[in-house]
Amino acid sequence: MIAIHNRSSFVDDCHSRAPDWPFATSRIELDTAVPTIAFQLTHDHVELNQLLKLVGLCDSGGMGKTIVASGAVTVDGIVELRKTCKIRAGQVVRIGDAEIRVE
Repeated sequence: MIAIHNRSSFVDDCHSRAPDWPFATSRIELDTAVPTIAFQLTHDHVELNQLLKLVGLCDSGGMGKTIVASGAVTVDGIVELRKTCKIRAGQVVRIGDAEIRVE
């Protein structure tokens, strides 16, 4: 389930369409200038391209792969080009103005 704390129009269209996945949850906090998405893992990891899809930043895993391959995604401050990189709790993924904190 995805809980959205909407204090900006940032999430109006793209995040309200995110699917209800039984194995992960996320919430969006917009208290700071950078939108932060808190993503709760229920397994030991999630693939990077799937993470982008699960939080609603892209429509499909294939689109997520394209975004990662373009060099637009950083993991813990380092550009990540591996599309299926394993993202674990404690890591921070950033794409554009959005930040995903994996818990």
